[in-house]
Amino acid sequence: MHNFETVLTLLVGVTLLALMARRFQLPTPALLVVGGLLVAVVPGLPTVQFDPRLVFLIFVPPLLYRASLLASYRDVRANFRPILSLGVGHVLFATIVIAWVAHNAIPGLPWASAFALGAVVSPPDV
Repeated sequence: MHNFETVLTLLVGVTLLALMARRFQLPTPALLVVGGLLVAVVPGLPTVQFDPRLVFLIFVPPLLYRASLLASYRDVRANFRPILSLGVGHVLFATIVIAWVAHNAIPGLPWASAFALGAVVSPPDV
């Protein structure tokens, strides 16, 4: 199977799993993870490798657009403090903790490099 056919088959599988999740009132992400694990253990299936730029170009914009349609200004205003706390406070906290761990775990690592590592790693972790 070529890359296009493999991706198309995976998209059909994801669509079917999402429909099953809705039909049986199961959490969609959980069912998708289980489906992905099942596909991963099947021997002989071709692997699909994406160029990271392709992912940012094709997959991220529709996800952001959909999220923007579902976002409510009223909800954002009502939850402004927790959003700000998670977006700034917890990222700073995680940066400091990661920098401290990296500085103590890697001998000779300067604090500036440890904080740079913490700044890179902490946003996805929060």
